[in-house]
Amino acid sequence: MHGWIILDKPLGLGSTQGVSAVKRCLRQGGYGKGIKVGHGGTLDPLATGVLPIAVGEATKLAGRMLDSDKVYDFTIHFGEQTSTLDAEGEVVATSDVRPTRAALEAVLPRFTGPIDQIPPAYSALKVDGERAYDLARAGEEVVLASRAVTIHSLQSSPSSLGEGDHRGSDGGGAGRTGDAPPPRPAGAVPLPEQAQGGLEEVTLTAHVSKGTYIRSLARDIALALGTVGHVTMLRRTKAGPFTLAPAISLDKLNEMGQARTLEQILLPLRAGLDDIPALALDPDQAGALRQGRVLAGIAVDDGQYFAMLGDIPVALVEALDAQVRVVRGFNLD
Repeated sequence: MHGWIILDKPLGLGSTQGVSAVKRCLRQGGYGKGIKVGHGGTLDPLATGVLPIAVGEATKLAGRMLDSDKVYDFTIHFGEQTSTLDAEGEVVATSDVRPTRAALEAVLPRFTGPIDQIPPAYSALKVDGERAYDLARAGEEVVLASRAVTIHSLQSSPSSLGEGDHRGSDGGGAGRTGDAPPPRPAGAVPLPEQAQGGLEEVTLTAHVSKGTYIRSLARDIALALGTVGHVTMLRRTKAGPFTLAPAISLDKLNEMGQARTLEQILLPLRAGLDDIPALALDPDQAGALRQGRVLAGIAVDDGQYFAMLGDIPVALVEALDAQVRVVRGFNLD
């Protein structure tokens, strides 16, 4: 059992609990007790969606998955900011301002591309050796340094662009009294609205680099709109090369574990490296790499490759100046 199981993580389950669930199914299915299992990127308990679980030799690639881009759908509820920046925390700030769709669309480009953001106090980052969320829960003030991240794309979900007639409202700085609201796109579903108009909430889709905190992004978007907000829904739709397409529920996982058919949902080791070209080896070259030796005179472009002996993964390798060195070796027959 070497490869990837993609969970559609349910609400309330932690990433380590997802790993434990896969371990339990492997054990109950008679696949053995010593199989290594790990996850390819933490997903908050209040988030759902793609959670790659590495099995066997795929655990050697789990760290690489942490560095990959992610795609999220998330909903910002305007008017209340919470201590945790999501629905779990206590309300710490309120605002009567509700942004218009025009204001929202105008501000999103400011959060696209390279940006700096301050992570949430309730995060797993360490401060003087302690987890930030432990310090925050203990009532201590947590000050985290800003970090550089990249938002590759950020856009409104087509079904979340509805807004009310914002006559009589400043709409978060966009529109003037008496302006008619812009037309809704065809098929758009109106969102809950306050009497004075404007959006109560909006759902966005973000393609982000590693280290990006969606809760911080939501906080900063709301502040830029002259209001406050917090995340009420967060769903990861892609992690590295993995999407929701092969993802299975916990119920399905348990069902297949009991039926001893987990092989049917196990994606190959190669699936975690679909952005890396394969490098075909002969038996002598494969043997040399397995012994940690460097291959010389290999006519390939510089860069990383997935070295294969037939259908058997041998190693993740780095080519430089016609020499190939092992980055990560795999113990497969």
